Amino acid sequence: MIRRAFSTLILIAGLFAPAAAQERVTVAAMRDGANGALFLAAARGYFKAEGLDLDMTAYPSDKDVVTALAAGAAEFGLAKFTIEAFTFAGRGDIKAIAAQTREKADYDGNELIASNAAYENGLRKPEQLPNHSAAIGALGSTAHYQFGRIAGVKGFNFASITLKPQGSLQAIAHAIASGEADAAILPGGYARALLTSSQAKLIAWYSQLDEQQLGALFASVKTIHNERATVEKFLRAYRRGAAAYHAALMHKDKYGKRLSNAASHEAAAQIARYVYPGKTIGASLVEADAYYIDPQAQLDAADIARQVRWYQAQGLIDKEYDPRDVMDLSFQ
Repeated sequence: MIRRAFSTLILIAGLFAPAAAQERVTVAAMRDGANGALFLAAARGYFKAEGLDLDMTAYPSDKDVVTALAAGAAEFGLAKFTIEAFTFAGRGDIKAIAAQTREKADYDGNELIASNAAYENGLRKPEQLPNHSAAIGALGSTAHYQFGRIAGVKGFNFASITLKPQGSLQAIAHAIASGEADAAILPGGYARALLTSSQAKLIAWYSQLDEQQLGALFASVKTIHNERATVEKFLRAYRRGAAAYHAALMHKDKYGKRLSNAASHEAAAQIARYVYPGKTIGASLVEADAYYIDPQAQLDAADIARQVRWYQAQGLIDKEYDPRDVMDLSFQ
């Protein structure tokens, strides 16, 4: 893995901080707006205020993040829930200690879309998914789980959907645009590109159907056991970032529409330095694609347990894992 600095701002700040006052901590994360609370806290000096100097490494996938964390290459990691995350947590290598993004009613999130052909042939509601094909990244992905939850919520047999793993979000989008698959669940940016180019039709926001904790801040169990004071300092800074993210990017007007104003522009620009370094349109992308984060970064423990049980029922993770072992709720 090639180590890349997220921002020269952090490095420059570290040069002028008293060496004895700053404790270096290693963090693994993707360049993803879902990690906005982390990036905002870093940009605004919240970690520095706790005496922490962040050594951040960018990884290409959530799987790589949790793998690095479990292997001891980092002390903290931010990632969406995957079968790898549940497996490492179930084995006792890592624990979820705070919330990342989530699907929340009345907020933007993943979108359930249909190919034009499928829409014209009658696929216009979630309950009409039976006997249709669905493009997903891979078995065990977020979309796989969300299609399963839709089947449960709408009361139809999940096996009636033909799953078509594609390997990437770009490949899923292509499968919908070309009509190779009837439906998909995609993040807002990918879905919006298809919808605005008239290559797909919107069926529903996933958050209209169900709520889900999408990801978490994880810590290695070794770090939790040996450096609890450091974990607590990290969490204080991270939670300040979550609160700042929520205040700037989740604020709504009286009609329930997310506000775009000076505060949201500033926060989005600070996050974009990490997610889209060097891109002038980065801030607008961050703001448009912002997902809900609990302002106190509180985990939805009941939903996480539900996810674990679902993956166990699908035979994707060990049935012996206790859902409670995925999290360390002593930090809540």
